[in-house]
Amino acid sequence: MKIKIKFLFTIAVMAVALTAISCSSSNKKLNESTHTHQHEAKQYTCSMHPEVIEDKPGNCPECGMELIEKKEHGHEDHDHDHNQ
Repeated sequence: MKIKIKFLFTIAVMAVALTAISCSSSNKKLNESTHTHQHEAKQYTCSMHPEVIEDKPGNCPECGMELIEKKEHGHEDHDHDHNQ
């Protein structure tokens, strides 16, 4: 009877340990994926030629000005009066 209890206890401890390791590994992969995606999402544009969009910094092919990082505009709440 003692051997059966020790065996079940050992199995339970191993299951908890494997679950913890698995969750830790999944979170690490998710964080790496999110970080990589955010890095890839950067775009650069020319302040004089907004139609020029590049995935890395450099100079505008139209005028030679330095490209600036393009900022995404979210759907923020602004006080706009659309009744005018």
